[in-house]
Amino acid sequence: MRTQVGIIGAGPAGLLLSHLLHLQGIDSVVLEARSRSYVEERVRAGLLEQGSVDTLTEAGVADRLHREGLVHHGIELRYDGVGHRIPVTDLTGRVVTIYGQQEVVKDLIAARLAAGTHSGNPPILFEVEDAAVHDVTSDTPRITFRHGGQDHVLDCAFIGGCDGFHGICRPAIPDLKIFERVYPFAWLGILSRSRPVSEELIYARHQDGFALATMRSNSISRLYLQCTPEEDIKEWPDARIWEELHRRLGVGSELEEGEIFQKGVTPMRSFVCETMRHGRLFLAGDSAHIVPPTGAKGMNLAIADIRVLARGLERFFAKGDTDLLDRYSEICLRRIWKGQRFSWWMTSMLHRFGADDPFEHRVQVAELEYVSTSKAGMTTLAENYVGLPYEV
Repeated sequence: MRTQVGIIGAGPAGLLLSHLLHLQGIDSVVLEARSRSYVEERVRAGLLEQGSVDTLTEAGVADRLHREGLVHHGIELRYDGVGHRIPVTDLTGRVVTIYGQQEVVKDLIAARLAAGTHSGNPPILFEVEDAAVHDVTSDTPRITFRHGGQDHVLDCAFIGGCDGFHGICRPAIPDLKIFERVYPFAWLGILSRSRPVSEELIYARHQDGFALATMRSNSISRLYLQCTPEEDIKEWPDARIWEELHRRLGVGSELEEGEIFQKGVTPMRSFVCETMRHGRLFLAGDSAHIVPPTGAKGMNLAIADIRVLARGLERFFAKGDTDLLDRYSEICLRRIWKGQRFSWWMTSMLHRFGADDPFEHRVQVAELEYVSTSKAGMTTLAENYVGLPYEV
Protein backbone atom coordinates (compact mmCIF):
# COMPACT_ATOMS: atom_id res chain seq x y z
CA MET A 1 0.00 0.00 0.00
CA ARG A 2 1.36 3.45 -0.90
CA THR A 3 0.25 6.97 0.00
CA GLN A 4 1.79 10.41 0.36
CA VAL A 5 1.13 10.89 4.09
CA GLY A 6 0.56 8.05 6.55
CA ILE A 7 -1.36 9.20 9.63
CA ILE A 8 -1.56 7.26 12.88
CA GLY A 9 -4.58 8.14 15.01
CA ALA A 10 -8.20 8.98 14.12
CA GLY A 11 -8.74 11.70 16.69
CA PRO A 12 -9.40 15.33 15.75
CA ALA A 13 -5.73 15.93 14.83
CA GLY A 14 -5.27 12.95 12.50
CA LEU A 15 -8.67 13.27 10.84
CA LEU A 16 -8.36 17.03 10.30
CA LEU A 17 -4.87 16.58 8.84
CA SER A 18 -6.17 13.95 6.42
CA HIS A 19 -9.11 16.12 5.39
CA LEU A 20 -7.07 19.30 4.87
CA LEU A 21 -4.56 17.37 2.79
CA HIS A 22 -7.33 15.85 0.69
CA LEU A 23 -8.67 19.34 -0.09
CA GLN A 24 -5.23 20.17 -1.52
CA GLY A 25 -5.07 17.01 -3.62
CA ILE A 26 -2.65 15.21 -1.27
CA ASP A 27 -3.30 11.53 -0.56
CA SER A 28 -3.30 10.06 2.95
CA VAL A 29 -4.38 7.00 4.91
CA VAL A 30 -5.40 7.14 8.59
CA LEU A 31 -4.66 4.13 10.80
CA GLU A 32 -6.63 3.82 14.05
CA ALA A 33 -6.24 1.17 16.75
CA ARG A 34 -9.82 1.47 18.04
CA SER A 35 -13.15 0.79 16.38
CA ARG A 36 -15.15 3.52 14.66
CA SER A 37 -17.85 3.37 17.33
CA TYR A 38 -15.26 3.78 20.08
CA VAL A 39 -13.65 6.92 18.66
CA GLU A 40 -17.03 8.44 17.79
CA GLU A 41 -18.37 7.92 21.31
CA ARG A 42 -15.23 8.82 23.29
CA VAL A 43 -16.15 11.90 25.36
CA ARG A 44 -13.35 14.45 25.60
CA ALA A 45 -13.12 18.21 25.26
CA GLY A 46 -16.13 20.30 24.41
CA LEU A 47 -15.08 23.94 23.95
CA LEU A 48 -13.85 25.33 20.63
CA GLU A 49 -12.00 28.60 20.27
CA GLN A 50 -13.12 31.02 17.57
CA GLY A 51 -10.11 30.07 15.45
CA SER A 52 -10.91 26.36 15.69
CA VAL A 53 -14.48 26.98 14.52
CA ASP A 54 -13.16 29.12 11.66
CA THR A 55 -10.71 26.36 10.66
CA LEU A 56 -13.41 23.69 10.59
CA THR A 57 -15.73 26.04 8.72
CA GLU A 58 -13.11 26.78 6.06
CA ALA A 59 -12.55 23.03 5.72
CA GLY A 60 -16.24 22.48 4.97
CA VAL A 61 -16.94 20.23 7.98
CA ALA A 62 -18.81 22.63 10.28
CA ASP A 63 -22.42 22.55 9.05
CA ARG A 64 -23.65 20.53 12.04
CA LEU A 65 -21.38 22.48 14.37
CA HIS A 66 -23.13 25.71 13.37
CA ARG A 67 -26.57 24.11 13.73
CA GLU A 68 -26.02 22.41 17.08
CA GLY A 69 -23.08 24.19 18.74
CA LEU A 70 -23.79 26.54 21.63
CA VAL A 71 -22.16 29.94 21.16
CA HIS A 72 -21.00 31.59 24.39
CA HIS A 73 -20.13 35.24 24.94
CA GLY A 74 -18.86 35.03 28.52
CA ILE A 75 -17.96 32.85 31.49
CA GLU A 76 -18.54 33.13 35.22
CA LEU A 77 -15.89 32.99 37.93
CA ARG A 78 -17.43 32.12 41.29
CA TYR A 79 -15.60 32.43 44.61
CA ASP A 80 -16.67 33.08 48.19
CA GLY A 81 -20.15 32.14 47.00
CA VAL A 82 -20.47 35.08 44.58
CA GLY A 83 -20.42 34.92 40.77
CA HIS A 84 -18.54 37.38 38.56
CA ARG A 85 -19.13 37.39 34.80
CA ILE A 86 -16.25 37.86 32.35
CA PRO A 87 -17.76 39.29 29.11
CA VAL A 88 -15.32 37.68 26.68
CA THR A 89 -17.04 38.86 23.49
CA ASP A 90 -17.30 42.46 24.67
CA LEU A 91 -13.60 42.38 25.52
CA THR A 92 -12.32 40.57 22.42
CA GLY A 93 -14.99 40.64 19.72
CA ARG A 94 -14.76 36.82 19.58
CA VAL A 95 -16.76 33.88 20.95
CA VAL A 96 -16.28 30.28 22.06
CA THR A 97 -18.54 27.41 21.01
CA ILE A 98 -19.58 24.32 22.97
CA TYR A 99 -19.44 21.30 20.67
CA GLY A 100 -18.13 17.97 21.89
CA GLN A 101 -14.88 16.52 20.56
CA GLN A 102 -16.70 13.31 19.67
CA GLU A 103 -19.02 15.36 17.46
CA VAL A 104 -16.04 16.91 15.65
CA VAL A 105 -14.70 13.38 15.16
CA LYS A 106 -18.04 12.14 13.76
CA ASP A 107 -18.13 15.03 11.28
CA LEU A 108 -14.55 14.45 10.13
CA ILE A 109 -14.97 10.68 9.77
CA ALA A 110 -18.11 11.19 7.68
CA ALA A 111 -16.28 13.69 5.48
CA ARG A 112 -13.26 11.47 4.97
CA LEU A 113 -15.28 8.34 4.18
CA ALA A 114 -17.48 10.26 1.75
CA ALA A 115 -14.55 11.84 -0.08
CA GLY A 116 -12.35 8.75 -0.26
CA THR A 117 -8.74 9.04 -1.44
CA HIS A 118 -7.07 10.02 -4.68
CA SER A 119 -5.19 6.70 -4.79
CA GLY A 120 -8.18 4.48 -4.13
CA ASN A 121 -6.80 3.38 -0.74
CA PRO A 122 -9.29 3.30 2.14
CA PRO A 123 -9.17 6.73 3.81
CA ILE A 124 -9.37 5.25 7.33
CA LEU A 125 -8.60 1.80 8.65
CA PHE A 126 -10.07 1.07 12.08
CA GLU A 127 -9.01 -1.67 14.52
CA VAL A 128 -5.42 -1.67 13.31
CA GLU A 129 -2.97 -3.73 15.38
CA ASP A 130 0.79 -3.71 15.95
CA ALA A 131 1.46 -0.44 14.14
CA ALA A 132 5.12 0.60 13.99
CA VAL A 133 7.03 3.32 12.15
CA HIS A 134 10.26 2.66 10.26
CA ASP A 135 12.99 4.59 8.40
CA VAL A 136 11.58 7.97 9.46
CA THR A 137 14.90 9.75 8.88
CA SER A 138 14.95 8.59 5.24
CA ASP A 139 12.96 9.92 2.28
CA THR A 140 10.91 6.72 2.27
CA PRO A 141 9.42 6.13 5.73
CA ARG A 142 6.91 3.32 6.17
CA ILE A 143 4.37 2.04 8.64
CA THR A 144 3.89 -1.65 9.28
CA PHE A 145 0.63 -2.84 10.81
CA ARG A 146 -1.83 -5.71 11.02
CA HIS A 147 -5.42 -5.36 9.86
CA GLY A 148 -8.12 -7.93 9.22
CA GLY A 149 -5.77 -10.73 10.20
CA GLN A 150 -3.13 -9.76 7.60
CA ASP A 151 0.20 -7.93 7.78
CA HIS A 152 0.54 -4.73 5.75
CA VAL A 153 3.15 -2.12 4.87
CA LEU A 154 2.17 1.50 4.16
CA ASP A 155 4.87 3.29 2.19
CA CYS A 156 4.69 7.09 2.38
CA ALA A 157 6.67 10.31 2.15
CA PHE A 158 5.71 11.62 5.62
CA ILE A 159 4.13 10.28 8.80
CA GLY A 160 1.73 12.21 11.01
CA GLY A 161 1.99 11.01 14.60
CA CYS A 162 -1.49 11.91 15.87
CA ASP A 163 -2.02 8.90 18.13
CA GLY A 164 -2.27 10.59 21.51
CA PHE A 165 -0.33 10.56 24.74
CA HIS A 166 -0.15 6.75 24.94
CA GLY A 167 0.54 6.19 21.24
CA ILE A 168 3.49 4.57 19.49
CA CYS A 169 4.87 7.57 17.61
CA ARG A 170 6.47 9.63 20.36
CA PRO A 171 8.37 6.64 21.88
CA ALA A 172 9.78 5.96 18.40
CA ILE A 173 11.77 9.21 18.60
CA PRO A 174 15.19 9.11 20.32
CA ASP A 175 16.53 11.83 22.64
CA LEU A 176 13.18 13.34 23.51
CA LYS A 177 13.12 16.75 25.18
CA ILE A 178 10.23 16.57 27.65
CA PHE A 179 8.78 18.97 30.23
CA GLU A 180 6.14 17.72 32.64
CA ARG A 181 4.20 18.63 35.74
CA VAL A 182 1.75 16.28 37.47
CA TYR A 183 -0.84 17.96 39.68
CA PRO A 184 -1.83 16.57 43.10
CA PHE A 185 -5.52 16.40 42.17
CA ALA A 186 -7.88 15.15 39.47
CA TRP A 187 -11.38 15.88 38.15
CA LEU A 188 -14.38 13.68 38.81
CA GLY A 189 -16.53 14.29 35.73
CA ILE A 190 -20.11 13.34 35.00
CA LEU A 191 -22.56 13.57 32.13
CA SER A 192 -26.15 14.13 33.21
CA ARG A 193 -29.45 14.22 31.36
CA SER A 194 -30.36 17.59 32.79
CA ARG A 195 -30.73 21.19 31.74
CA PRO A 196 -27.48 23.15 32.26
CA VAL A 197 -27.44 25.17 35.45
CA SER A 198 -26.39 28.28 33.52
CA GLU A 199 -26.27 29.44 29.90
CA GLU A 200 -22.51 29.99 30.34
CA LEU A 201 -19.76 28.04 32.07
CA ILE A 202 -19.28 28.45 35.81
CA TYR A 203 -15.75 28.06 37.22
CA ALA A 204 -16.03 27.84 41.00
CA ARG A 205 -13.30 28.03 43.62
CA HIS A 206 -14.49 26.56 46.93
CA GLN A 207 -12.62 25.90 50.16
CA ASP A 208 -13.21 22.17 49.59
CA GLY A 209 -12.05 22.19 45.97
CA PHE A 210 -12.81 23.34 42.46
CA ALA A 211 -16.07 22.73 40.58
CA LEU A 212 -17.07 23.40 36.96
CA ALA A 213 -20.50 23.52 35.38
CA THR A 214 -20.58 23.22 31.60
CA MET A 215 -22.73 21.39 29.06
CA ARG A 216 -22.79 19.36 25.87
CA SER A 217 -26.24 20.53 24.72
CA ASN A 218 -29.35 22.22 26.08
CA SER A 219 -30.35 18.94 27.70
CA ILE A 220 -26.98 17.36 28.65
CA SER A 221 -24.87 18.80 31.45
CA ARG A 222 -21.15 18.18 31.92
CA LEU A 223 -20.09 18.73 35.55
CA TYR A 224 -16.79 18.36 37.36
CA LEU A 225 -15.51 18.19 40.93
CA GLN A 226 -11.91 18.38 42.12
CA CYS A 227 -10.89 15.09 43.72
CA THR A 228 -7.77 13.03 44.40
CA PRO A 229 -6.01 11.18 41.54
CA GLU A 230 -6.59 7.90 43.40
CA GLU A 231 -10.32 8.52 43.84
CA ASP A 232 -12.46 5.39 43.86
CA ILE A 233 -15.49 6.14 41.68
CA LYS A 234 -17.49 3.62 43.72
CA GLU A 235 -17.23 6.00 46.68
CA TRP A 236 -19.17 8.61 44.72
CA PRO A 237 -22.85 7.58 44.47
CA ASP A 238 -25.09 9.99 42.60
CA ALA A 239 -26.49 11.57 45.76
CA ARG A 240 -23.02 12.47 47.03
CA ILE A 241 -22.06 13.99 43.66
CA TRP A 242 -25.15 16.20 43.53
CA GLU A 243 -24.74 17.29 47.15
CA GLU A 244 -21.12 18.30 46.52
CA LEU A 245 -21.98 20.11 43.28
CA HIS A 246 -24.71 22.14 44.99
CA ARG A 247 -22.31 23.12 47.76
CA ARG A 248 -19.24 23.98 45.68
CA LEU A 249 -21.14 25.76 42.92
CA GLY A 250 -23.26 27.62 45.47
CA VAL A 251 -26.51 26.88 43.65
CA GLY A 252 -29.92 25.58 44.68
CA SER A 253 -32.85 24.30 42.67
CA GLU A 254 -31.47 25.76 39.44
CA LEU A 255 -29.07 22.77 39.41
CA GLU A 256 -31.30 20.11 37.90
CA GLU A 257 -30.45 16.60 39.12
CA GLY A 258 -30.92 14.39 36.08
CA GLU A 259 -29.82 10.86 35.31
CA ILE A 260 -26.04 10.50 35.54
CA PHE A 261 -25.07 8.26 32.63
CA GLN A 262 -21.30 8.60 32.74
CA LYS A 263 -18.71 9.06 35.48
CA GLY A 264 -14.94 9.17 35.31
CA VAL A 265 -11.81 10.49 36.98
CA THR A 266 -9.39 12.56 34.87
CA PRO A 267 -5.82 13.04 36.17
CA MET A 268 -4.32 16.51 35.75
CA ARG A 269 -0.97 17.05 34.10
CA SER A 270 1.01 19.48 31.98
CA PHE A 271 3.23 17.82 29.38
CA VAL A 272 5.23 19.15 26.45
CA CYS A 273 7.49 17.18 24.15
CA GLU A 274 9.64 19.78 22.39
CA THR A 275 10.84 17.09 19.98
CA MET A 276 7.86 17.41 17.66
CA ARG A 277 9.72 16.29 14.54
CA HIS A 278 12.18 13.49 13.83
CA GLY A 279 13.09 13.19 10.18
CA ARG A 280 9.79 12.79 8.35
CA LEU A 281 7.78 11.89 11.46
CA PHE A 282 5.77 14.82 12.87
CA LEU A 283 3.95 14.75 16.22
CA ALA A 284 0.71 16.69 16.64
CA GLY A 285 -1.94 17.04 19.32
CA ASP A 286 -1.87 14.92 22.47
CA SER A 287 1.11 12.89 21.24
CA ALA A 288 3.19 16.04 21.77
CA HIS A 289 1.42 17.97 24.54
CA ILE A 290 -1.18 17.63 27.29
CA VAL A 291 -2.73 20.54 29.20
CA PRO A 292 -4.91 20.58 32.31
CA PRO A 293 -8.51 20.87 31.09
CA THR A 294 -9.12 24.04 33.14
CA GLY A 295 -8.14 26.26 30.22
CA ALA A 296 -10.00 24.21 27.55
CA LYS A 297 -6.96 24.20 25.27
CA GLY A 298 -6.35 20.53 24.42
CA MET A 299 -8.32 20.10 21.18
CA ASN A 300 -7.69 23.70 20.19
CA LEU A 301 -3.91 23.27 20.38
CA ALA A 302 -4.22 20.10 18.29
CA ILE A 303 -6.13 21.99 15.59
CA ALA A 304 -3.48 24.74 15.65
CA ASP A 305 -0.72 22.13 15.17
CA ILE A 306 -2.53 20.66 12.18
CA ARG A 307 -2.97 24.05 10.51
CA VAL A 308 0.81 24.43 10.45
CA LEU A 309 1.57 20.84 9.46
CA ALA A 310 -1.04 20.72 6.67
CA ARG A 311 0.20 23.97 5.14
CA GLY A 312 3.81 22.83 5.41
CA LEU A 313 3.01 19.58 3.59
CA GLU A 314 0.99 21.46 0.99
CA ARG A 315 3.99 23.67 0.20
CA PHE A 316 6.30 20.69 0.04
CA PHE A 317 4.18 18.71 -2.42
CA ALA A 318 3.34 21.80 -4.52
CA LYS A 319 6.77 23.45 -4.71
CA GLY A 320 9.30 21.27 -2.88
CA ASP A 321 9.46 24.07 -0.27
CA THR A 322 10.51 22.71 3.17
CA ASP A 323 10.71 26.04 5.05
CA LEU A 324 7.41 25.69 6.95
CA LEU A 325 8.05 22.02 7.75
CA ASP A 326 11.50 22.95 9.05
CA ARG A 327 9.92 25.55 11.35
CA TYR A 328 7.00 23.33 12.40
CA SER A 329 8.16 22.69 15.98
CA GLU A 330 9.27 26.28 16.50
CA ILE A 331 5.94 27.74 15.36
CA CYS A 332 3.76 25.23 17.22
CA LEU A 333 5.71 25.42 20.47
CA ARG A 334 5.22 29.16 20.77
CA ARG A 335 1.47 28.62 20.90
CA ILE A 336 1.72 25.43 22.97
CA TRP A 337 3.66 27.15 25.75
CA LYS A 338 1.22 30.06 25.82
CA GLY A 339 -1.59 27.51 26.10
CA GLN A 340 0.31 25.75 28.88
CA ARG A 341 0.81 29.03 30.74
CA PHE A 342 -2.88 29.91 30.55
CA SER A 343 -3.98 26.41 31.60
CA TRP A 344 -1.49 26.39 34.51
CA TRP A 345 -2.65 29.86 35.59
CA MET A 346 -6.35 28.94 35.55
CA THR A 347 -5.60 25.69 37.39
CA SER A 348 -3.47 27.43 40.04
CA MET A 349 -6.06 30.15 40.60
CA LEU A 350 -9.05 27.87 41.05
CA HIS A 351 -7.91 24.62 42.70
CA ARG A 352 -7.13 23.77 46.27
CA PHE A 353 -3.52 22.58 46.53
CA GLY A 354 -2.86 22.40 50.29
CA ALA A 355 -4.93 20.62 52.90
CA ASP A 356 -5.50 23.80 54.88
CA ASP A 357 -3.32 26.67 53.74
CA PRO A 358 -4.78 30.10 54.61
CA PHE A 359 -2.03 31.90 52.66
CA GLU A 360 -2.92 29.99 49.50
CA HIS A 361 -6.59 30.77 49.99
CA ARG A 362 -6.02 34.52 50.34
CA VAL A 363 -3.67 34.72 47.36
CA GLN A 364 -6.15 32.87 45.14
CA VAL A 365 -9.03 35.08 46.22
CA ALA A 366 -6.91 38.19 45.62
CA GLU A 367 -6.09 36.93 42.13
CA LEU A 368 -9.74 36.18 41.39
CA GLU A 369 -10.80 39.59 42.68
CA TYR A 370 -8.28 41.28 40.41
CA VAL A 371 -9.25 39.25 37.35
CA SER A 372 -12.97 39.80 37.89
CA THR A 373 -12.85 43.54 38.65
CA SER A 374 -9.99 44.91 36.54
CA LYS A 375 -10.60 45.43 32.82
CA ALA A 376 -6.94 44.59 32.18
CA GLY A 377 -7.27 41.38 34.21
CA MET A 378 -10.52 40.38 32.51
CA THR A 379 -9.05 41.10 29.09
CA THR A 380 -6.01 38.91 29.75
CA LEU A 381 -8.28 35.99 30.64
CA ALA A 382 -10.70 36.66 27.77
CA GLU A 383 -8.00 36.94 25.07
CA ASN A 384 -6.49 33.61 26.05
CA TYR A 385 -9.86 31.92 26.54
CA VAL A 386 -11.21 32.71 23.07
CA GLY A 387 -7.85 31.83 21.50
CA LEU A 388 -4.77 33.84 20.57
CA PRO A 389 -4.20 34.77 16.90
CA TYR A 390 -2.70 32.11 14.65
CA GLU A 391 0.83 32.58 13.37
CA VAL A 392 0.08 30.34 10.36
